[in-house]
Amino acid sequence: MQRRTHWDRIYRTRLPGERSWTQRRPASSLALIHAARLAPDAQILDAGAGASHLADHLLKAGMRRLTLVDISAAALREVKKRLEPSGAGVQFLRADLTDCRLDQKVDLWHDRAVFHFLTRAADRKRYLGNLRRCLRPGGFLVLAAFAPTGPERCSGLPVRRYSTAGLTRELGPGFRVLRRLSEQHRKPFGGTQDFVYIMAVKKVGVRLSRRARRMSGERLQPQLEPFSEHAL
Repeated sequence: MQRRTHWDRIYRTRLPGERSWTQRRPASSLALIHAARLAPDAQILDAGAGASHLADHLLKAGMRRLTLVDISAAALREVKKRLEPSGAGVQFLRADLTDCRLDQKVDLWHDRAVFHFLTRAADRKRYLGNLRRCLRPGGFLVLAAFAPTGPERCSGLPVRRYSTAGLTRELGPGFRVLRRLSEQHRKPFGGTQDFVYIMAVKKVGVRLSRRARRMSGERLQPQLEPFSEHAL
């Protein structure tokens, strides 16, 4: 509950331009998601969606089945209002991914906002349990975190910084990393934050899907509760 209170306060008291993580166009996330070549009806889950513009761009690209998960009801209200009416089919879930069980099956799991805040091993274990349970075999993961040169704290909270190798170790042997990239994010009010990203596929038994094997040889070009207003 303490986490929910913290993030609700952040979203209620700071405008989008006052939040360090705001991106009008999340270019790195979009590049990796589009590289998966998903069908328009593929199920995408954005973990820690907040009020990100990622959903706006995915809807414009024709993706129809999006689930936005966040611990903050205030954040979900903000993005829900912004997406109307184009977001009529988007599912909103208010949930703490370290303190709930998700069972929704998805084809791609995206996270740019949660994992680096999980400084306790027990929290990471529960988060990864949800990820492994929800992501279908052959499904894709796009995971970002603060780089070793990134900030040590964000929004008043300590963070855990990672290299791409560190993120890979956290995932364990059930995933194969297909792509890695780094990003120097420009904060809306000035200054930068260093991020790293990995794109991985959940292994199908001991073999990868044909699509994942093909992608592993490609190079990337640089550059639980349903949320409702009534329930709050």
